[in-house]
Amino acid sequence: MDKNAQIMDKLTKICLCKGISRATMKTAIKNGAKTVSEVQKVTGSGSGPCKGRRCTEKIQQIIDDYNEQLF
Repeated sequence: MDKNAQIMDKLTKICLCKGISRATMKTAIKNGAKTVSEVQKVTGSGSGPCKGRRCTEKIQQIIDDYNEQLF
C-alpha cells in the first residue's frame, strides 16, 4: 500500500460518532475480527449516539474488501 493510501486511511473516519478511522478498522480485521460485531467490539465503533446506523455498512464493506484482498 502506498503512503497516500495509508494517510487517507488514518484521516478517513468510518465511525463518525466515535471518530474511529478506516486504518483502525483495517487493523482490527487484520488482527482477526471477522464480522461487523467483532470489529465494533474491538474498536468501540457502533457504540456512539447513532448506535452503528452510519458505520455498520461501511465496516461490512471494509471486511468484504479485505476478504477479496483489496488492501
